Amino acid sequence: MNSVLSQSYEDLELIVVDDASTEDIERVVRSVDDRRITYVRRLRNGGAAAARNTGLGHAKGDYIAFQDSDDLWLPGKLQKQLTLFSSIPSNVGAVTGAKIIYGRDNEQNYGPGRVAYAPIPEGRLRLGEDQLGHLLVENRISLQNALFRKNCIPDAEWFDVCAKANEDWEFAIRLAQHTSIYEDIEPVVLGFVSHDSISRNRRKETIGVLRILKKNKDVLQCRKKQRSLMLIDVGRYFHTVGKKRRMIRFLAAALKDYPLHVKLIGSILLGKLFKRRPRRPAT
Repeated sequence: MNSVLSQSYEDLELIVVDDASTEDIERVVRSVDDRRITYVRRLRNGGAAAARNTGLGHAKGDYIAFQDSDDLWLPGKLQKQLTLFSSIPSNVGAVTGAKIIYGRDNEQNYGPGRVAYAPIPEGRLRLGEDQLGHLLVENRISLQNALFRKNCIPDAEWFDVCAKANEDWEFAIRLAQHTSIYEDIEPVVLGFVSHDSISRNRRKETIGVLRILKKNKDVLQCRKKQRSLMLIDVGRYFHTVGKKRRMIRFLAAALKDYPLHVKLIGSILLGKLFKRRPRRPAT
């Protein structure tokens, strides 16, 4: 909360969504004397996507930003991104930046003392490119890093409540079908990886990828290289948990979609690739 309320851009509302927590979140929020704060408690726990949708339903401003309990906005985040909006084409509906993450490195190794810069600058989204195709391969949008125009997407609820992980990636794919995205490589957020972090739960991540495959069948039908990479990710997960039949099913579908991935699939079958591709997801 402090990293939001102390921003140099002060004309904001901070909506704190209590996702039916067993802790006394309301007492903590009420202890902060700031009229810009609105406290909202959900009756039932719905997860991150549902909490964000609830916050969206209460938002009154023209721009939307998100903050999680384990991240900190850097000073000047909002002002920097609002200034970017004023200097880029009006058809751009989202501006995103980078995050410095403590608790893991860029090779997805976790532990104390490890630091990552994500997403890595080399894969930067560029205006005028096929951003949808890019995002189908690699998620470049961590929600805490971004600022969105409220009308950037027509859906009243932005996030898929059935996706318990990778919901930001699924949202990014839909977002790119409605608007352009500007990516700045300067960091705007500090992130911290905890032991219970969703981003470390491979099973939930895989369920998230399966939701993306299901919800984007039409888009992926003509982008078989990207679909093949998603199927490979799912097959790799089943390889690591010892479910060989499911692994073979998904890897065979990936090879059918894009035969040139035969070497990548072969290396998985030989047991040489146990880590996911390091540049997905962004957080």
